[in-house]
Amino acid sequence: MSNRLNSKWRSALKNSTQDWLTEVWMIFSSLMKIMIPALLVVRCIELLGWVEALGTMIQPLMLLVGLPGETGLVWMAAMMGNIYTAMVVFYQLGLAEQLSIAQVSVISSMMLIAHSLPVEVAIARAIGISLWFTLFLRIGGAFLFGFITYQAHSNLALLQLPAPQLWQPETADTSWVAWLLTQGQTIAVAFVVIAALTLFLRILRVLGVERLIHFLLAPVLRLLGIAKVASNIIIVGLTLGLSFGGGLLISEARRGHIAGRDIFLSMAFLGLCHSLIEDTLLMMLLGADFSTIVFARLLFSLLAILALSRLLDWLPTNKRGWFYRQSAP
Repeated sequence: MSNRLNSKWRSALKNSTQDWLTEVWMIFSSLMKIMIPALLVVRCIELLGWVEALGTMIQPLMLLVGLPGETGLVWMAAMMGNIYTAMVVFYQLGLAEQLSIAQVSVISSMMLIAHSLPVEVAIARAIGISLWFTLFLRIGGAFLFGFITYQAHSNLALLQLPAPQLWQPETADTSWVAWLLTQGQTIAVAFVVIAALTLFLRILRVLGVERLIHFLLAPVLRLLGIAKVASNIIIVGLTLGLSFGGGLLISEARRGHIAGRDIFLSMAFLGLCHSLIEDTLLMMLLGADFSTIVFARLLFSLLAILALSRLLDWLPTNKRGWFYRQSAP
């Protein structure tokens, strides 16, 4: 009897492991189909010098949010590349010695909302969100929040002391070898993160914790007009961000159990507020104010999605295709 039970247990464990590994590979391969082409496009843009050209073009906009024109290059580096690249540019331009805490908080907030756009917009598009809406939301939302934050800091005379210097980057290696090594490390980390997260979610599901998380998030999601079945998408995006969590977000969307409207609102919210742990810590190294880049940004995101949800309620169903696919892909 004992041998039979052990045999059944081993068989069940083997099947569960095979299912898990299959799920990991499917999610990882889906993400790589999006991530690798996007990374190559970004590399070409960098080599052609378009980041610098675009950064110069948006310099007048930076003046509207109380920042020196040179910060346009920092923001463009974040949008076309990633936050790490933007941090290096920030120090290369000598901005660490020039800006106040308020100004660093403004540029940090704008980078947190709009960064890694080639990869993250491609992920949103794969999930079914309009390309142009995603760009408008991320870039427009970043600029609007930056402007609001600048006005609040200026009018209330907040955070006007010089920003502390908590980090100094090493000299960046721009060779192809260094780039390939960096991207290889990113891809390897993405695989490990996906494997760990899917296993963690399976354990939570078995223990019943997943239902508890859904219950706790339900009031906020109900306020935003999002069904609680979208809780996993929100949790993954808030903790891991869109790049590392992209594969799992695509998988959740494609399972077909979440309505297109809920996927759209969830991804719109995450477009404005995601990766609260890693990205927040990076911006604090630049000297940004924690309350501004976390609490104020979170409030801004909630209000923006609340307004967007009401807009969808008002919009005729046949017009919602402007924003997203009506059902999960």
